[in-house]
Amino acid sequence: MPDITRLLDAAAAGDRQAAGELLPLVYDELRKLAAARMADEPTDQTLQPTALVHEAYLRLVGSADGVRWDGRGHFFAAAAEAMRRILVDAARKKKRGKHGGDRRRVGLDAVPVTAPTPDPERFNNLVALDAALTRLAAEDPLAARLVEVRHFGGLTVPEAAEVLGVSPRTADRVWAFARAWLHRELTAAGADPGA
Repeated sequence: MPDITRLLDAAAAGDRQAAGELLPLVYDELRKLAAARMADEPTDQTLQPTALVHEAYLRLVGSADGVRWDGRGHFFAAAAEAMRRILVDAARKKKRGKHGGDRRRVGLDAVPVTAPTPDPERFNNLVALDAALTRLAAEDPLAARLVEVRHFGGLTVPEAAEVLGVSPRTADRVWAFARAWLHRELTAAGADPGA
C-alpha cells in the first residue's frame, strides 16, 4: 500500500499522478465523513455527500499554496474543516433572497398531498455555529479545532485526540469546555444549541 503521507505531500506539490493515486485511498473515509455531516442537514439540502467529498478534496489537493500534510490525521482534520466551510457557504447561500431565501426546491413529481414546511432555522443554526466557532478559535484554538474534527469530521474523542496530538484526557476536558462554551454562545444568539 502506498504511503499516504508521501502521496499527500506530492499531491500538495502539484503532482497530478499522486493526486490520482491518493483519491481511491481516502475516498471511502471522506465519503463516510460527508454522509455523517449530511445526515444532520435539512432534508431540502441540495448538496449531496458525493459533491461535498469532491469539493472538499479539490480544495485540499487542488490549492496552489502547496500545503504540506503532517500525515493522515492532519489531512482528515483539514478535510473536516473544508467540509464545514462548504456547508456553511451553502447555508449562507440558501438564506439569501436571490437564491430562494426560505423557499425550497421541489420536483413536481415529488409533491406530496401535504408538503412539509422547510426548516430555514437549520441553516440559521449552522451559520450561528460557524460564527461561534470563529469566536471560540480566537479564545481557544484547540477547542475550536476539536469541535471541527468531532462535529464536522465525525471523529470520536480518542480519534480527535490523536489527530490533534493531545492526550485523550486533555481532549475530553477540552471537549467538555467547548460544548459548554458553544451552548452558552448559541443560546445567547437565539440559535438552537441542540440542532
